[in-house]
Amino acid sequence: MSCSVCIYIPNISILFSSPPSLELSIDPFLALKQHYPYYHLRKSCRGNKTEVEECEEGRQIMASSDKVVETVVVGNYVEMETEGKPKGMKSKIPNLFWHGGSVYDAWFSCASNQVAQVLLTLPYSFSQLGMLSGILFQLFYGLMGSWTAYLISILYVEYRTRKEREKVDFRNHVIQWFEVLDGLLGKHWRNVGLAFNCTFLLFGSVIQLIACASNIYYINDNLDKRTWTYIFGACCATTVFIPSFHNYRIWSFLGLIMTTYTAWYLTIASLLHGQVEGVKHSGPTKLVLYFTGATNILYTFGGHAVTVEIMHAMWKPQKFKAIYLIATLYVLTLTLPVAAAVYWAFGDMLLDHSNAFSLLPRTPFRDMAVILMLIHQFITFGFACTPLYFVWEKAIGMHECKSLCKRAAARLPVVVPIWFLAIIFPFFGPINSTVGSLLVSFTVYIIPALAHIFTFRSATARENAVEQPSKYFGRWVGTYTINVFVVVWVLIVGFGFGGWASMTNFIHQIDTFGLFTKCYQCPPPASAVSPPPHGHNATAAAPLHHPFNHTRSP
Repeated sequence: MSCSVCIYIPNISILFSSPPSLELSIDPFLALKQHYPYYHLRKSCRGNKTEVEECEEGRQIMASSDKVVETVVVGNYVEMETEGKPKGMKSKIPNLFWHGGSVYDAWFSCASNQVAQVLLTLPYSFSQLGMLSGILFQLFYGLMGSWTAYLISILYVEYRTRKEREKVDFRNHVIQWFEVLDGLLGKHWRNVGLAFNCTFLLFGSVIQLIACASNIYYINDNLDKRTWTYIFGACCATTVFIPSFHNYRIWSFLGLIMTTYTAWYLTIASLLHGQVEGVKHSGPTKLVLYFTGATNILYTFGGHAVTVEIMHAMWKPQKFKAIYLIATLYVLTLTLPVAAAVYWAFGDMLLDHSNAFSLLPRTPFRDMAVILMLIHQFITFGFACTPLYFVWEKAIGMHECKSLCKRAAARLPVVVPIWFLAIIFPFFGPINSTVGSLLVSFTVYIIPALAHIFTFRSATARENAVEQPSKYFGRWVGTYTINVFVVVWVLIVGFGFGGWASMTNFIHQIDTFGLFTKCYQCPPPASAVSPPPHGHNATAAAPLHHPFNHTRSP
C-alpha cells in the first residue's frame, strides 16, 4: 500500500533548514512527531485515512479548512542562513561591515535611499506650494508611498512563493520588479514595468550626479559645475564594484547619519540666521508653480523603485511589510523641519535658488554638511544604479558570473549614458519634478496599484493569496478602494497636472540656459551683472522673474 505524507508547517524556518534524519523504518509518523512536535501531520493511504493530531494548533488548522493547502514562505533559504550567521571570527568582521540582510539593514537602506539630494530642494518646493500645502503634501505622499511599497512587497512574496513551489532556485539570481510582473501578469506587464523602472533609475542616477556637482561648487567654485560633473561621474563609476544590496550595510548606515546631520544643520542654521529683510511668503501664486512643487514631493517619497532588490537582499523578506512606513516616518522628521525652517527664513528667494545651500553663509558647519551630502549622494547613486547593473548583466549573460572584476567591467557601459545625460540636463531642482511626474508616477505608484488589482482580480487568486489584506485596511474591498484612489489621484494630479507644470518649467530652463550649460545658476562675475529682463520666467513669482543668477553661461 503506497502512502504519502503532507506536513503542515506554519513556521517557515523548517522549510529552509536541513531536517533531522527520520527513522522511517520504525514508524515515520512517530519520528516526525519526535522532531516536529508542534505541527499537524496527516497520513493519506490508499483506501483509508489516518490522522495524527499533535497539538491544539494542528486541530485548529484542520477545523478551519477541509482542504490541503500548500504553504511556502520566502526568503530564509539555506545559503542566506549560512551567510547571515558566520561562524568564524574572520568571516564575522567583514560581514559586520559588508554583508547585511537583517530587518535593520533593510530599514537603513530604505531610509537612506529615500532622502538624499532631494532634501536640498524641498524648501524650493515649499516656496512654490506655500507652507501649509507643502506640509500636507509631504504627509500625504509619504503615506501613499508607504502604501505602494507595501503592495510591491506583497507582490514580491506572492511571486517568489509561486516560483519556489515550482522548485526555482534563486541562490545566484537577484529578483527584480519586472520579473515579478512577468511571473504574475505576463510579458506585456513585464515590458512596461521594465521600461518605466529602468528609465526612472537612469534619471535617478543622473540627478545624484547633477547634485554632486551642484553641491561641491559651494565649497570650491574654481571649477564650473560641468567640470565637477566629469569628476564625480568618474568617482561614481566605482559603484560597479559593489556586488548587490547585501553589501550596502555600512554605506546605508553612514548615508543616513550624514543626511541627518545635513538636515539638522539646515534647520538650525536657518533658524539662527533668522528671516531676511523684507522676506515674503507669497506662495502659491501660479498653478504651474504649485504642481511643480507637488511633483517634487511626489518624487521625494517615490524612492521605492528598488524595493524588490532590497527585499531580495534580506534573510527574511516577509518581514519587510512595515519597514518602508517606519523609514518614511523617520524621513519626515528630517524633511518637514528643513523645508519649513528654510522657507520661513528666506521665503520667495527660494524660487530662484533650488539648492538650499546657496542661501546660507559659508561656515565650517556648512562645508561639513556639503561634504557629507556628497558622500551620501555617491551612496544613493549606487542604490539607483545597482538595479540597472543587474538588468544589464542579465541582458548580456553575466549575472551569474562569480568573478567580481568581470562583472564590474561588464557594468561600466551603464555609467556612460548617465554621465552624458547629467552634462546635457544640469537643471538641479526642476529635473526632480519632471522625473517625478513622468516616471515616478507610473513606476512606483500607478503600476504597483494596478498590478495588485489585476493579480488578485479572481476569487481563486484572492483565496489562495500568500498575504491576506489586514482587517485594518478593510480586507480586499478596502485594499481595492485604496488602490483605485492611488491610480486616479496620481494619474490626474501627479502625471496630468504635474506633468504639464514640470515640463513647462523644464522647457523654460532649456530656453534660458540651453543644453550642456557650463554652470547652471552660477552667479556671474560682478562686471557681468546687468539689470535682468522681466517676463520670461514662467515658473517664478512676479517679483523674482529673472534673477541675477539666470545669466546664461556658455
